[in-house]
Amino acid sequence: MERIAIVGSGGAGKSTFARRLGRAIGLEVVHLDTLMWRPNWELVSREEQKQIQLELLASPDGWIIDGNYGFTMELRLQAADTIIFLDLPRWLCMTRIVKRRIHYHNRSRPDMREGNKEQLTLEFLRFVWGFKKNKRPQIKGRLQKLENEKRVVILHSRREVEAFLRGVEGA
Repeated sequence: MERIAIVGSGGAGKSTFARRLGRAIGLEVVHLDTLMWRPNWELVSREEQKQIQLELLASPDGWIIDGNYGFTMELRLQAADTIIFLDLPRWLCMTRIVKRRIHYHNRSRPDMREGNKEQLTLEFLRFVWGFKKNKRPQIKGRLQKLENEKRVVILHSRREVEAFLRGVEGA
């Protein structure tokens, strides 16, 4: 595992998982949210998203990249040797985003660009609620096409996430 893409619903724990995995195997962690958002929650253009990621993926060093950004996901999936899909229950993701909002009230998260204070919008709630129906089938389809040429790991519960991380940390 030298080039790892982590995907999953908002609230699935992608950033926390990425940090822990990065510490365990000594790879740089890149949180796409820190690069895709300018101050005041201004999303960079699609062309900039693509360019930023192409530069990241061209690095000769290993990396862990967490984030979805469907427009450019295929770039990361193709460049990765390992893809980890945190396919956790909707109720857990919803609970986590609410807790995250409370915990980081009026502050920026460590995986977010400084100055973009944590917020919880109706649009984001709908995105997380609808992820299983609207985004998950496309991601699973992409991963099925890649499972013969790449290591694809799908984790469905907190227990599976912990077991995976403990296995890596113990290795």
